[in-house]
Amino acid sequence: MIQTPSLHVEEGVCRMEMNSPGMVLCGKWRVKEVNQFKDVTVVKTANIYFDGKVTSRTVIFPDGEKKTLGIMLPGDYEFGTDTKEIMEIMAGELEVLLPGEKAWRTITGGESFTVPANSRFKLKVLEVTDYCCSYIA
Repeated sequence: MIQTPSLHVEEGVCRMEMNSPGMVLCGKWRVKEVNQFKDVTVVKTANIYFDGKVTSRTVIFPDGEKKTLGIMLPGDYEFGTDTKEIMEIMAGELEVLLPGEKAWRTITGGESFTVPANSRFKLKVLEVTDYCCSYIA
């Protein structure tokens, strides 16, 4: 059975519910704008990390550009990069420690950060976070 999400927005706070008995996802989300990608391929198989606490789907554009769209649950994570990455935080809140930096930066919905190629970075996800990661060749 396909579950259809419904979205409720009031005064900048959004609540998403799945229209299926027992399946409700609620939370506070900062809504900046609605985005969509056209004419893309979405890989059906999920990318699953940290015992399912970080998940994403790969989106491939006609020109070969690749992005992932995902969700991170609260927790501490460390990631490595092969290429330069731009992490757009669509909703949620986290702290990031970028390579070569000593201070953690707080990032919230509507903000982004860039990670150099061939490096490692740390995240402290403070609340459920929706993200879009762009891989820059």
